[in-house]
Amino acid sequence: QVQLGESGGGSVQAGGSLRLSCAASSYHYSGYSMAWFRQAPGKEREGIATIDTGGTTNYAEAVKGRFTITSDNPKNALYMHMNSRKPEDTDMYFCAARWGGSSLNRWEYVNWGQGTQVTVSS
Repeated sequence: QVQLGESGGGSVQAGGSLRLSCAASSYHYSGYSMAWFRQAPGKEREGIATIDTGGTTNYAEAVKGRFTITSDNPKNALYMHMNSRKPEDTDMYFCAARWGGSSLNRWEYVNWGQGTQVTVSS
């Protein structure tokens, strides 16, 4: 098990940048594949970016080229660098951890943070 906590959310104008952080409490952080998900009220939680234990990343089409996921293993920290923000990026953002391979499927994750709200205004 790993405990996760997101931070860095807030309100920004469209086109601006924001960095989300996720702190993980686990001695085995480097063995987890990590991911960012987002969810709007009444909608499904969708996977937007993953990074596996080898550092390979994968992105959903909606954020490809605008968002970058990175992981700092010595700090047990995951980041999401969000550029060229759009109003449709307004969501609650969650980080998640999975032992083994990465996935954009939310059902394959059991370790979740509490989420951080991001609001983008036009």
